[in-house]
Amino acid sequence: MKKFNLTNERTQRNLAPFISIFLGFVVGFILLLLLGFNPVEGYSFLFHGGVRGVLSGDFRQLGNVLLNTTPLILTGLAIAFAFRTGLFNIGVTGQMLMGGFFGILVGAMIELPRIIHVPLMILASITGGALWAFVPGVLKAKFRINEVVTGIMMNYIALWGVQYYVGSWIPGRFPTESAMIHHTASLRVNWMTQLFNGSAVNIGLILAILACYLIWLILEKTTFGYELKAVGFNQDAAQYAGMKVKKNIMLSMFISGALAGLAGATFYAGFTNHVLVGELPSQGFDGIAVALLGLNTPIGIFLSALLLGFMNIGGQYMQTMARIPKELVDIIISTIIYFAALTLLIQSFFKQLNSNNKKRNGGGK
Repeated sequence: MKKFNLTNERTQRNLAPFISIFLGFVVGFILLLLLGFNPVEGYSFLFHGGVRGVLSGDFRQLGNVLLNTTPLILTGLAIAFAFRTGLFNIGVTGQMLMGGFFGILVGAMIELPRIIHVPLMILASITGGALWAFVPGVLKAKFRINEVVTGIMMNYIALWGVQYYVGSWIPGRFPTESAMIHHTASLRVNWMTQLFNGSAVNIGLILAILACYLIWLILEKTTFGYELKAVGFNQDAAQYAGMKVKKNIMLSMFISGALAGLAGATFYAGFTNHVLVGELPSQGFDGIAVALLGLNTPIGIFLSALLLGFMNIGGQYMQTMARIPKELVDIIISTIIYFAALTLLIQSFFKQLNSNNKKRNGGGK
């Protein structure tokens, strides 16, 4: 059994996210106290809200947590995969929307047997997200155009493009939404609905878990994954070693977009069953926090997405039971996300502390 050592770099790296979460809750506690609310009562409802009914055999609330978690896993993976190649794919939200639009297009315009319709809808979503990310990837690889700038631009092209084509091709009952998909294209399945007492949790959760395993396999067990990480560490060295840097950048963005497109399928064809126009999905931006908090690793992303999903559902219950305004619930969640972004700063603090200890013990000479 390995001894716990705070001076170990790996230990510091693994501990940093937990400290981020703790600090976020502390700030939220103080904020509730200053504004005249009972933070103990508020937090008790927050934590109770995510697991309410589980002990009595009612898994509906747990299902809602998992439903909220599913797209966050996939957008977190999309962000992290690009990060590992030295890219910041801030266009994930647009890729998720475009992937969802492609999926809804296939789900609403044609009707097929379920065994064909669902895989076709998923493939369409993955394709939509991948193609939308491929454009910034090509521009980055071929012309060295910053992917952050092009990613933001592609987000808004997706936003207004979807609004136009929904109205032209698949208009819904209201101008703000698309037509509903056929039930043969929905990701909801009876056995999951029954298990979770009517929750909309769907097979997208299984797809997200499989995606975590697949991305881990690619990054840690394949030559392709090794090359992607090498490009992320140092493009010049990778180029010198004979790796195809431009090709790897484009493929990285393509796969990242595919994951975002799959997130769109799980949300739009697994939960809402239609697309809302004039609205970018917030999960694309939340995926940045999920990736940071999860240290860009598949298992870390799964756990951080689960935390955020739990907070979203528990926050709704806290708002209802403790009469805490929705804005305060959002502030608490945002504070935790903010501290998640400071994970690297916390790691830096540990390194500095370790360096100071070495100097005091004569190890710095």
